[in-house]
Amino acid sequence: MNRLTTSGAGYDLARFPEDPRDPFRAWDAADEYLLRRLEGTDESAPVGLSGAVVVVGDRWGALSTVLAGHRPVQITDSYLAQRATLANLDRNGVDADAVRLLSARDTPPDRIDVLLVRVPKSLGLLEDQLHRLAPAVHAGTVVIGTGMVKEIHTSTLKLFERIIGPTRTSLAVKKARLIFCTPDPALARTPSPWPHRYDLPEGVGPVSGRTVTNHAGIFCAERLDIGTRFFLGHLPARSGPDRVVDLGCGNGVVGLSAALANPEATVTFIDESYQAVASAEETFRANAGPDAKADFVVGDGLAQLPPASVDLVLNNPPFHSHQATTDATARNMFHGARAALRQGGELWVVGNRHLGYHTQLRRTFGNCTTVAGDPKFVVLRAVKR
Repeated sequence: MNRLTTSGAGYDLARFPEDPRDPFRAWDAADEYLLRRLEGTDESAPVGLSGAVVVVGDRWGALSTVLAGHRPVQITDSYLAQRATLANLDRNGVDADAVRLLSARDTPPDRIDVLLVRVPKSLGLLEDQLHRLAPAVHAGTVVIGTGMVKEIHTSTLKLFERIIGPTRTSLAVKKARLIFCTPDPALARTPSPWPHRYDLPEGVGPVSGRTVTNHAGIFCAERLDIGTRFFLGHLPARSGPDRVVDLGCGNGVVGLSAALANPEATVTFIDESYQAVASAEETFRANAGPDAKADFVVGDGLAQLPPASVDLVLNNPPFHSHQATTDATARNMFHGARAALRQGGELWVVGNRHLGYHTQLRRTFGNCTTVAGDPKFVVLRAVKR
């Protein structure tokens, strides 16, 4: 936990789930830059926050916690960001209802007077969010985006220009930058191009040739990523009424492959992204038969599943948290899998060879075998004994 100090107060903040080994803070220089701009402590006039305030993409709830006195609406695609926000409000003695939490799948407010946008890693997610929010923005709306310099590109600014109105940027401070956008109510907007759909290639098992739905923000929304493709070629052949989990499901192609290969299985698709779970559900419904059994969960890994209730976990863990490289997510997924698996249950993982997941799996499960590998990827299997 760290303390963020503003001109008015100090706030104890942490990421979620809180991990004393995690070296990263719950905010960065981009959040600080935006807060200084709102307060007017950067030699500019303070921003009036008396109207309807919407905070988009607040990564760990830092912005929402500091602005809680203005009763903002927070919009995020991240379940973990919502949990972090609630935890940070609580640790700072703020009522949970001070911030209204909406997901990227929810209907946004009808009117927005102040729109604060933390620029996401995914340009597609930003595009879809701006399209969804534009009808609520009026000529007097204050629109400010924030991000680290490496996160803001010409394409980022063009999206604000095309969907909201004229856009300019600030000078960089501590490698962070602000985006100022003036809404143009007369701007002609095309509809959002999301979701995207594409057909899977041949040679990837039961899902070959199937159509995949990708809502904005999904990893590799334009094509099948090479890690998942390698995984699809080496999934376990199983039969019977297995309980299978596609952990970190993305658009759900791994879980769909397991369901098509074993019609008796019940597959649970889990991701912390609301857009991912929506994509997985649409992909599954469009390709699985009417008798196929599946559950769809937005959550913190396997925390919401009963202990010792699962036969097989399939996992392609992310190794980035926003711009930071970390094994914390994979580590949490592996521990959660061990708790959720029955005795004799199996965790199958695909990952970049250099990440060394075999070491963590041996530490967690006491065993790990290599199922397949090439110069870039490995598929690993660990058994709960």
